[in-house]
Amino acid sequence: MSITVQFCGAARTVTGSCYLFNTPTGRLLVDCGLFQGPKTLKALNYAPFPFRAEEVGAVLLTHAHIDHSGLLPKLKREGFSGPIMATRGTIDLCSYMLPDAGNIQEAEVAALNRRNTARGRDEVKPIYTQADAMATLDAFRPVEYQTWFDVMPGVRARYWNAGHLLGSASIEIEFAGQGEGGVPLRVLASGDLGPDAKLLEPDPEAPAGFDYVISESTYGDSDRPSTTASLRRAHLAQEVRDAAAAKGALLIPAFAVERTQELIVDLVYLMERGEIPTAPIFLDSPLAIRATEVFRRHAASLDAEVDVDRLLASPQLRFTETIDESKSIARLSGFHIIIAASGMCEAGRIRHHLKRWLWRREATVLLVGFQAQGTLGRFLHDGAKAVRIQGDEVKVAARIRYLDEYSGHADGPELARWIASRRPIHRGVFITHGEEPALKGLVERIAERTIPTASIFNPVLDDIYELSTAAPTPLDVVRRRRLAPDAVVNLDWHNDMSRLLLDINEQIEVAADDRARGVIIRRLRRALEQV
Repeated sequence: MSITVQFCGAARTVTGSCYLFNTPTGRLLVDCGLFQGPKTLKALNYAPFPFRAEEVGAVLLTHAHIDHSGLLPKLKREGFSGPIMATRGTIDLCSYMLPDAGNIQEAEVAALNRRNTARGRDEVKPIYTQADAMATLDAFRPVEYQTWFDVMPGVRARYWNAGHLLGSASIEIEFAGQGEGGVPLRVLASGDLGPDAKLLEPDPEAPAGFDYVISESTYGDSDRPSTTASLRRAHLAQEVRDAAAAKGALLIPAFAVERTQELIVDLVYLMERGEIPTAPIFLDSPLAIRATEVFRRHAASLDAEVDVDRLLASPQLRFTETIDESKSIARLSGFHIIIAASGMCEAGRIRHHLKRWLWRREATVLLVGFQAQGTLGRFLHDGAKAVRIQGDEVKVAARIRYLDEYSGHADGPELARWIASRRPIHRGVFITHGEEPALKGLVERIAERTIPTASIFNPVLDDIYELSTAAPTPLDVVRRRRLAPDAVVNLDWHNDMSRLLLDINEQIEVAADDRARGVIIRRLRRALEQV
């Protein structure tokens, strides 16, 4: 009998975390996340799983973020009937996040189908509905940190605080009798690891001595300057003062869970001390509003030095839950702050605010988290002069700023230290959950100085490894791949098409006269005819 692991997500990508363990007594999933980024990658959310949902016996969930939990309702709808193990904080957050995700998918598909009908195209269905998400919540089972529990016959697990998010965990898994000499085979899945000295969360923790470690690498090539709470607030204060001086809106695309609450805590703190202008802070996200209440309920388990409950109840904070309340923000002029999901600008109300403000020089957009390749947030971060939102071209005249000190992820040195602290690692380290530069950066940090290079593995999406051998053995899965490896790591044709359309429009606009514009159009037509 043997143990294998299939990397169904987070392999050469930062999204869609999902690892399938095949054991002698059943199948076990760690995470079941939604893919984000280029359309080719997001199309996997609609495609069949690379396994039978009804054959999965249990799910171990590291945390509530949608790129780790977002396909659980689809898994349930397609036949999964086992338990979903998670911490109480994760369960509380998922009780809002998953129904919200289903609602967003229904709304976006309805809008898409209206456009498809006008274009004579077939209608599409949402990945899952809000009702599907609600039905999934019954499968959740709470677990405590640092406490062993049985997952299925011959498999037990223990959760360790990962310091990334309320309820986040690294998961220690033991497979009885599968290690050398009949001892348990020991595996640690990092989940997402928080940075040192993160606001609201403790530093990540976990034991040592494993056969395998599966580590995230989101910021594996980054080395952030050391920071403190006061320095982080000082940098935020400067960005806010600059935005206020421009006399326009400050838009903060923020992940609804934890990043939003951290920002609110610091913004209110700075306003109370007169370090930034007092202004209304609009929390324009139903999910973020509900998540804020979850954080207030769990305040006692967060940073004891921060009065989370009081700061999150500030009179400067305005909740705009309904669509009409959200639209009413558009009537405001002058300086005000809008925090809205999603953090990568891929969905939600932030896109409406960006459409209204991006072309205005008095506006500021402050990006406060990782922006995955192919997302609108990444294009803004990389300096795009124009972007496409809901099918329309929008010029970018607003100030685009980036503040990395609110990141929920450990940087390269912190990841390398975390891996080193897990030694001895007897058989191998799998580096996942990162784009190519991040993956390579982390490998360079740990190769030889922490672990032999031959014991470091960079799986590609859908790779399967045998874990019962002396070293992990890759199995032949070429025929089973849902995407070619290059399609996972590169921008797709949808991104290229958007950029081409923007470039064409720019060249048409800057052409000297109608004659020059006609020349451009004729050349484009000839190029098309030659295809």
